[in-house]
Amino acid sequence: MSADPTPGASGSTAATGPVAPPRTPAASIHNIGYRKYDGERLGRGYAMRSLFVQSLRGAYGLGRSAKSKVLPMVLFGVVLAPSLIMVAIAVATDAKELPAEYTAYPLIMLPLIGLYVAAMAPQSVSRDLRFRTTPLYFSRPIERTDYVIAKYSAMSVALLIFVGTPMLVMYVGGLLAKLGFVDQTKGFALGLVMALVFSVLHAGIGLLVAAVTPRRGFGVAAIIGVLTIPYFATTIMQFIVYDEGSREAVSWLGLASPGTLMDGFQSKFLDGSTDFPGSIVPSNTAGICYLLVIAAVIAGSYLLLNARYRKAGL
Repeated sequence: MSADPTPGASGSTAATGPVAPPRTPAASIHNIGYRKYDGERLGRGYAMRSLFVQSLRGAYGLGRSAKSKVLPMVLFGVVLAPSLIMVAIAVATDAKELPAEYTAYPLIMLPLIGLYVAAMAPQSVSRDLRFRTTPLYFSRPIERTDYVIAKYSAMSVALLIFVGTPMLVMYVGGLLAKLGFVDQTKGFALGLVMALVFSVLHAGIGLLVAAVTPRRGFGVAAIIGVLTIPYFATTIMQFIVYDEGSREAVSWLGLASPGTLMDGFQSKFLDGSTDFPGSIVPSNTAGICYLLVIAAVIAGSYLLLNARYRKAGL
């Protein structure tokens, strides 16, 4: 007798067919209650404005923890205090003018303003890079240029508030002290021009340096270094060349740092006094170069930020 063919045994393929897969229940779609959004599509402009408002509020710790509010509010109070003291002195002593010019106030407060930029610029952009949330922004109807414009504008406005509020206090105090409406209004208007250019320039530098690294601590240290080291080095060089008799070189050296750049700008175009050695005001040719360098730094910061976020958004 021959044995029955066994599946899997040699030469038994004719007696066995393909093995059928186990039967599974048919797939089904369950309705778990999601509904289609039928509201208004606010679009790209709304997203950009929302990012601007959120970034501006974050520059002063608003909408965040109490700990996040301490540093910006303390710095804001410290930078505001001298203007209140100036007004009090002018009112109490019946002074003929304020102790400091409007256009000079940002330069007097330069270390505090630099500290504010160093603290807030990384907070605005470094966290997004560190936690890799930038692709989430760009998954919405918002472009990389929109992100840069919103962040740049928010930081500039935050700085304008930081610098311009003490000027407003000085202006109101000057009017209360009866120092002359025309003179105070002209000085305040020139001070606002100074504050605007100063804010846009320093916001661009701060954001660009902060966007290089996702580490907030590194960004803070780098911004402080960029804003302070060239300033002190340039100032020292100006005094050296002035002692050597090279008066013309003093104004040209002012192009080498953001602080001296703004000093030369306000003394040449806004009728302000300067801290350059010998109170040297830039010549007409040097003044044009000051304008070109300021415009180049602002435009370059914007373009380099766009280039940075073309890569960061991947």
